[in-house]
Amino acid sequence: MFAIIETGGKQYKVQQGDVLYIEKLNAGEGDTVTFDRVLAVSKDGGLVTGSPIVSGATVSGKVEKIGRGKKIIVYKYKAKKNYRRKQGHRQPYTKVTIESIQA
Repeated sequence: MFAIIETGGKQYKVQQGDVLYIEKLNAGEGDTVTFDRVLAVSKDGGLVTGSPIVSGATVSGKVEKIGRGKKIIVYKYKAKKNYRRKQGHRQPYTKVTIESIQA
């Protein structure tokens, strides 16, 4: 059984026990989060899709870690104009383990 959920403007195909690195959520480590924007659910017989979401379907998971990704360098440069700007960025993430899918 799998489900397709939407969170942080992205879509993820999840199964029970999967580990996801998603956009930062307002939850602490050890908290349980519920994703109610379920776009599709695979049941025993087949696939149930929503328009746009499946009513009554939820996916719950446990927050394992909150952190920040590797640093990327943003460098702006204009030739022959003495214009240079260097900036770093670390994207925050939430590590979630999927516990159950209710459909």
